[in-house]
Amino acid sequence: MSEPRSTVDPDEVAKFEAMAADWWDPTGKFKPLHMMNPVRLDYITRAIARTFERNLSRPQPFSGLRILDIGCGGGLLSEPMARLGADVVGADAAERNVHVARIHARQSGLEIDYRHTTAEALAEAGEAFDAVLNMEVVEHVASPIDYLTACRKLLKPGGVMITSTINRTPKGYLMAVFGAERVMRWLPVGTHEWSKFITPEELRGLLEDAGLTVTDTSGFVFNPITWTWSISERDVSVNYVTTSIRPA
Repeated sequence: MSEPRSTVDPDEVAKFEAMAADWWDPTGKFKPLHMMNPVRLDYITRAIARTFERNLSRPQPFSGLRILDIGCGGGLLSEPMARLGADVVGADAAERNVHVARIHARQSGLEIDYRHTTAEALAEAGEAFDAVLNMEVVEHVASPIDYLTACRKLLKPGGVMITSTINRTPKGYLMAVFGAERVMRWLPVGTHEWSKFITPEELRGLLEDAGLTVTDTSGFVFNPITWTWSISERDVSVNYVTTSIRPA
């Protein structure tokens, strides 16, 4: 059997390999993700709970659900999903990220199945999940449509995928590239390429071409005055997120 075509971009993997040790430092190179994580988790948990009619006020509301965190990095989303009771697989193309994630999960007393692998390889192996977390990955792959198609194959019928990325707008460049990399120095210069950013309309088209139904698009908005993030139903000018369903 031939190896599945990979959408991994080696140059992008190398960028995150170099930063792997900093994943759990809230003041380090991943400070923007630590700051954004509460609103990401709010959106993700509500989307999954809505899809599977789970009550978030109950203990371990995601018990019985199998969730894939693709491009898991150091496990900033995988660990909360495990605490909510889900059976979590965290996958990343950068081996050092997986090593860091495994160590931190062990220190936290959590059982998470971390793997150094790709979406294509998981799909080829016949893996299936109730939910796929696809956060800040699609702008780093070589072929978004092939990558999203592999992610759709990983979803069970009726399953949900949450996908976030950055809008290709002047404001997106100003905030995510110039501001985060050159002014605030939150990220190394070159972490993001503006030309790889994807507009909400383009992402919807890609998701639909991959065989998914988009049910929501919302923005993650940073307030430089209060230094906080919030979810917006209207402002998708920089960071935004979608919910999509694999038809049953």
